Amino acid sequence: MRKFATAVVIVLALLLVAGGIGTFVTWQRIHDPYKGFTDTEQFIDVAPGTGTSAIGRMLVDAGIIRDEFTFRAALWWTGRSRTLQAGEYRFDRAASAVGVIERLARGDVYARPLTFPEGLTIGEMSRLFEMRGFGSASSFVAASRERSLINDLDPAASDLEGYLFPETYALTRGTSAQRLVRLMIDRFRATYTDEMRRRAQAQGLTTRQVVSLASLIEKETGRPEERPLVAAVYRNRLKIGMGLQADPTVVYALQKAGRYDGNIRRGDLAFDSPYNTYRYPGLPPGPIAAPGRASLEAALMPAGVAYLYFVSRNDGSHVFSETLAEHNRNVREFQVLFFRR
Repeated sequence: MRKFATAVVIVLALLLVAGGIGTFVTWQRIHDPYKGFTDTEQFIDVAPGTGTSAIGRMLVDAGIIRDEFTFRAALWWTGRSRTLQAGEYRFDRAASAVGVIERLARGDVYARPLTFPEGLTIGEMSRLFEMRGFGSASSFVAASRERSLINDLDPAASDLEGYLFPETYALTRGTSAQRLVRLMIDRFRATYTDEMRRRAQAQGLTTRQVVSLASLIEKETGRPEERPLVAAVYRNRLKIGMGLQADPTVVYALQKAGRYDGNIRRGDLAFDSPYNTYRYPGLPPGPIAAPGRASLEAALMPAGVAYLYFVSRNDGSHVFSETLAEHNRNVREFQVLFFRR
């Protein structure tokens, strides 16, 4: 009897040791980094509603987790079986099964950046959207016609020109044009603050007028220090009823008519369009591009100067003047003589 009891103890001890070894081996297996794919990166796209077992097979087939046993063990260890999230995930290095599970539980999906520089039109944005592989240009243009997104700020808007805020957006694969446009409008609203709206109201300006003016400023200069000066020129001209005569409005008018080939000719200055500020006084009927924060601020806070003119120095900067005689001298120096040299 004593021998039997001793044998039972030994067997139990062996089972405990074996169990401990098994537990250690499993723990090590689910925590050891693993990379079973040969490419520099591997993607998996988990559709909404995909079951846990199917996700495990995807990860194993992609070489991200060693095998289904390791996946199930990691799932049990983390307790995350009910929290794995849909989306596209990118893997570019060895990772532990536990680490992979935690990523899916956090919803740490792969997002690609899409940058819209300041001063783009809807058409230019749509081509960039398509070129970067997010969707068709036509879908972006169609989404930008959803004027109800901005009607409370601009009841006269026929589309979202000027209100699609230029910035870098981190987008997951499958982000629709409609979703992106809403994100851009939300960013505009966050940028065009209540304080800016109050300032505009105090100056007798509508949101549409502010954004239209800011779009001219954005197209005329990329230099931060010049934006308040350009704003001052246009505000001073508006104050005295002088035509804005802004070349970017001619470009926009020609673009809308499908007639812009990259150059403005003298005859284009007479092109009949309400956007042509050489032909029609005051601001154009709406924004001609998407202004950034600095141009919006400049439109509302122009420099306290009496300038009425400016001309390019051909290096990205401009020279400003108060009188036509001074402006004509600057044109001769920086345009006529410059191009004769």
